[in-house]
Amino acid sequence: MIWTKARRAMIDFKNLNAVAVGEAMVEIAPVGGGQYRRGFAGDTFNTAWHLALALQGRAKVGFVTRVGRDRISDAFVAELTADGLDVSAIKRDPARMMGLYLIELEGVERSFHYWRETSAARSLAADAQALAQAFAGVGLIHLSGISLAILPPEGRATLFAALAGARDTGARVSFDPNIRPRLWASMEEARQVVAQMLALTDIALPSFDDEVSVWGDAAPEATIARFADAGVTEIAVKDGAGSVWTLSGGQVNSQPTPQVQGICDTTGAGDGFNAGYLAARLLGQEPPRAVTAGQRFSGEVIRHFGARLPKDQIPIIA
Repeated sequence: MIWTKARRAMIDFKNLNAVAVGEAMVEIAPVGGGQYRRGFAGDTFNTAWHLALALQGRAKVGFVTRVGRDRISDAFVAELTADGLDVSAIKRDPARMMGLYLIELEGVERSFHYWRETSAARSLAADAQALAQAFAGVGLIHLSGISLAILPPEGRATLFAALAGARDTGARVSFDPNIRPRLWASMEEARQVVAQMLALTDIALPSFDDEVSVWGDAAPEATIARFADAGVTEIAVKDGAGSVWTLSGGQVNSQPTPQVQGICDTTGAGDGFNAGYLAARLLGQEPPRAVTAGQRFSGEVIRHFGARLPKDQIPIIA
């Protein structure tokens, strides 16, 4: 199938350096036997961390957020530094701390309990100059619907302006809508903000179940058509264990998702896919191979507890 309304040129990147924008939270994750482990997670943070380790130092990967000045925030920044991420765009808030969530599992499916109303990350876009500095010179900026939902309207406007400025200098923007209804005042607000974001998006990485619940899409092809009409050049629609549908170079394709054995916890599956896909694309692989990399990453994530893989289990993108 050819999507004639989409631009046909393949996306390229001016360099391999990337930043992700969003909220990292303290994660309380089950590890079996009624035991829990404290860690750090958050959708775009999970992607950035996996991306950095998958690239093995071949690019600089940073995270744009705001945390507190407390010991837990110190531990978060120290962990990222030790793992080789660029922490220069992580700002400190003397009055607020990181948010927290707890994962509850029923079988391998998860539900979440959040404590994030006063998270420091809600002011991550308060400083336009800091955002411009964080985006300067990078090849890829990644964010999500959660990144947008936690911000006040003035913060979103500041972020949108910074993204537009970065795109004017050659940065590419990837976006995972990742709609979480409880974070939005209404679904109408979510639809309006996501529509604004799509106008600034080069690569879209939606999950089909979100698009069904928010927009009523009948099939992944409908999601692709809507995103393409908004001007998005490259699209990969995730659908759980179903096929991944893509648009690139004006061509629509689907790729079956391999069956995964030994699933423990589906937390972070989409974030892992995003990391594998974006790592492959940054390294010059075309979308079909990038989908394969994303599927491999996602399949490994769901075989472990929590949203992030053990470092020795991270797939390396060749």
